[in-house]
Amino acid sequence: MQFDQSVGAILKRDKRFDPHAYFFLKEALDFTLKRVAEASGGQPRHVSGPELLAGFRDYALEQFGPMAVTLMTEWGVRKCSDVGDMVFNLIDEQVFGRQESDCKEDFIGPFDLEDALRLPFTPGKRRLALPPAHAPAPRPATPTPQ
Repeated sequence: MQFDQSVGAILKRDKRFDPHAYFFLKEALDFTLKRVAEASGGQPRHVSGPELLAGFRDYALEQFGPMAVTLMTEWGVRKCSDVGDMVFNLIDEQVFGRQESDCKEDFIGPFDLEDALRLPFTPGKRRLALPPAHAPAPRPATPTPQ
């Protein structure tokens, strides 16, 4: 019930995202925490912004398949930074925890959210190679002199 009330308080001041998006984000965080704990021998730990984004993406694909992009768009979640805005709204309500090093810039995505949700299901198109949750964003290629 407390989470419902916190989402209600957020929606009074920020109406950009559907309430379902906040509930999905909470589930995606649980999914990500479980994945991180399994990868570290059962030890839970704080997840970074990029790790949460990867978990959000993977959980959306797992739960909604080809409808993920449509549903997220309907809920107002179009970019990785939208996920960050929701996270910080929940931090402001003291629902999510925060470390000193956490900032909104962590959610300026290592990938394009809409592409990440659409391309795995686009026939005839090159599939998007998504970075794993723990990998740093790839660096742009440096042109070689000719």
